[in-house]
Amino acid sequence: MSLRVSIGSDHRGIAQRQVVAETLRRGGHEVVDLGTHSTESCDYPDIAAAVAQQVSAGQTDRGVLICGTGIGVSIAANKFCGIRAAVCHDPRTARLSRQHNDANVLCLPGDTLDGPAIAEMVQLWMTTDFEGGRHQRRIEKISALDPVCG
Repeated sequence: MSLRVSIGSDHRGIAQRQVVAETLRRGGHEVVDLGTHSTESCDYPDIAAAVAQQVSAGQTDRGVLICGTGIGVSIAANKFCGIRAAVCHDPRTARLSRQHNDANVLCLPGDTLDGPAIAEMVQLWMTTDFEGGRHQRRIEKISALDPVCG
């Protein structure tokens, strides 16, 4: 199934974002690249907000964000209604973020992952389905914690 995916990074994740875009396109997905497109220092919350806003509004199906640790973009993205942004460091966490948490934004640490690791994790994250079952109840509880969305 082809999805529309917003991607973004701060200045520390530009090279890794290119790997993400290539991996997504090879998988048949449409990529909406929201930058940054410069190596000059920028503020990761601005990039995270742009990606999360598109996913939250249904303009894209999922998002991928990269900053130095993945933590900052995750915190910022999770401020938006309906966003379940997960910082993942390896294939196992990427797979489980989809299977158990139905994560719709993947956050990656650009400082510690190389291109092949990122490609593997993105491919796995995009092809892993949410298991539902007991996890659905937990997702509903997480959704109930969202501020009033509307």
